Amino acid sequence: MRAVVVGAGFAGSLVAKVLGDNGFRVLVLEAGAEPNDDAVHRFRRALVKSPLAPYRTTAAAPSSRYVINTGPYAYSSPYLRMNGGTGTAWTGITPRMRPDDFRTADLGRGRNWPVGYADLEPFYRAAEWEIGIAADADEQRQHLPVADGYRYPMHALPRTYLDHAIASVVDGAWIDGRELLVVGTPQARNGIPVQGYRPDGHRCTGYASCVPICPENAKYTPHRTQKQWSDNVELRTRCVVNRVHADEFGRITKVSYQRYEDDTSGRHSRHEEEADVVVLAAHAIENAKLLLMSGLANSSDQVGRNLMDHPALLTWALMPHAVGPFRGPGSTTGIEAFRSGPERRVRAPFRIEIGNWGWGWSAGSPDSDTAEFVAAGLRGKALREAVADRVGRQFALQIEVEQEADPANRVTLAGDLDALGNPRPSIHYGLSDYVKDGLLAAKRVSERIFELLGADDYTSYKPDDERYFEHDGEPMRWWGAGHGGGTHVMGTSPRDSVVDQWQRCWDHPNLYAVGCGSMPSLGTSNPSLTMAALALRTAGHLVSRRVELGQAAHLAHDR
Repeated sequence: MRAVVVGAGFAGSLVAKVLGDNGFRVLVLEAGAEPNDDAVHRFRRALVKSPLAPYRTTAAAPSSRYVINTGPYAYSSPYLRMNGGTGTAWTGITPRMRPDDFRTADLGRGRNWPVGYADLEPFYRAAEWEIGIAADADEQRQHLPVADGYRYPMHALPRTYLDHAIASVVDGAWIDGRELLVVGTPQARNGIPVQGYRPDGHRCTGYASCVPICPENAKYTPHRTQKQWSDNVELRTRCVVNRVHADEFGRITKVSYQRYEDDTSGRHSRHEEEADVVVLAAHAIENAKLLLMSGLANSSDQVGRNLMDHPALLTWALMPHAVGPFRGPGSTTGIEAFRSGPERRVRAPFRIEIGNWGWGWSAGSPDSDTAEFVAAGLRGKALREAVADRVGRQFALQIEVEQEADPANRVTLAGDLDALGNPRPSIHYGLSDYVKDGLLAAKRVSERIFELLGADDYTSYKPDDERYFEHDGEPMRWWGAGHGGGTHVMGTSPRDSVVDQWQRCWDHPNLYAVGCGSMPSLGTSNPSLTMAALALRTAGHLVSRRVELGQAAHLAHDR
């Protein structure tokens, strides 16, 4: 049985592992190159330490900067085209979705899933053990139905001093009818393992560069899964798939791809590979682009539509005392109280992350602080003391707001071509009033939390800021969380969805489109764990269909 997997990121690496372990011959075609060996060194030297700073991408397979924006807002969430994909540079934060996140249409917004939390729960557990998650099950049960007796593979990471300082004040307080509680956030980074679990890599030592790179290899990346691939799996990098072919019966027969060796140009050779089953796992935007280029899976006219993200609201303040930021992961705890509730019918819900890295994301600290004090005339000891006092008291709230599936937010093919002669993805993206109402509600909650803490609110949004807007007379701004989804949504009918509950394309019995693009809603949680659970569920389904797929392949060859 021959399977071709397009993309060697999170979902593709997991699917390839399961298929290879179960006797499939698997070819993984990755558009990008291997991560460069000097990534840590490049990050240390970078003046702007962005999520893409350590990694050299190629001219033939550029990362998200080659996207063309046509909507009211620029789609601002980056993604990487390289072996390991965006999972090379992700945050490592892995909360599960809530049960009601799968039924958003019942709340009058977006779409329902064809499966529910109970269907996905065993695959959540499998993904948590495959990836290696550090968390406390009893703590997670305070807001999620985690199975009785379940243990995460590693004990929860310790809280930061900032976490304890905030919890000591806000735990038990009430805002908008919700009782606040600081809760540990599951992490895909190594802590102390439970008996019977052997983590790969070193234990997290708090380098505070988890995005985009962990020098200790303490954070999971898809390369860990790739190291476990059987000999049945072959990886080819620098291979850009630009067409998936179907016969007159809708059955996929082969893929075409362009292979390049020179990372600085578009020179390439052309190749084809036959396949009994094809799995697209190339990111929500790239999956949609490939399906549109191939003219496949779009009888519902939903390919590329319903593009979602988590518009993130950042707020920042100074605590009345030092809290020791810039240590450990970007966030180790959060406030889960606003992820659901009756207000969800009228405004988007949100999840609050307590940010450990000061004002780094929101305001460019500590460089911006230093520049401010230098401009004010401070030098020497006075400058050092001012920076130390300012930075030492900084903290931020990173609030992820749900965005509902909206067919107007979509990926299409641009007229402009990339270095290989393929259409670039064009994105039309905007925010509904439902989302903006959620952002505004989150801002109000943030202000109340700062008041409880006695913290000085330094949050400021300016009209010349990117993604600035005003809502109900209030200046607002949002950031992209990097959580793209929804471009090949799953559903119960081929009339209004692209894939079924197994992420199999309705129009093609041996074509699967996996990843966050299949998700009809994102809820308020970082989607990588849910994507991994879906990938494992789909891989198990493919294994169960092996005989059926083989018979179909023989019939096709006999025609």
